[in-house]
Amino acid sequence: MAVKKIAKTFLEKQKKRLLKEKDSIMEHIIDLKADDPFSDPEYVNDNAAVDTEVREQNLHQVIEAEILSLQKRATDIDSTLEKIQKNRYGYCAKCNIPIKRARLELIPEAQYCVDCEMQLKK
Repeated sequence: MAVKKIAKTFLEKQKKRLLKEKDSIMEHIIDLKADDPFSDPEYVNDNAAVDTEVREQNLHQVIEAEILSLQKRATDIDSTLEKIQKNRYGYCAKCNIPIKRARLELIPEAQYCVDCEMQLKK
């Protein structure tokens, strides 16, 4: 069975989309870091009330979790861009069959076909 090649126009579209998404993620990370109360150099000297301290701690933890999630997504995008560069984009990382175009349009950084993704989630 011959493997159908992905059209260059589709690859270019996906690459642009991924680069734009990564730029957006990096900007969002910068904004989150700026909103983190622990990023304030005066935080250490702050004698805030206990309830304020707890709110700031919770906000810091939420921001850190969101940053980690965004960094993972950025890493996934980098991996996908590398696959595009090496002409390996669009193939399942587990079974190596082509991932359906509709899935790639929905999730451009998809690593697995639907069947393998479902098996991994079990």
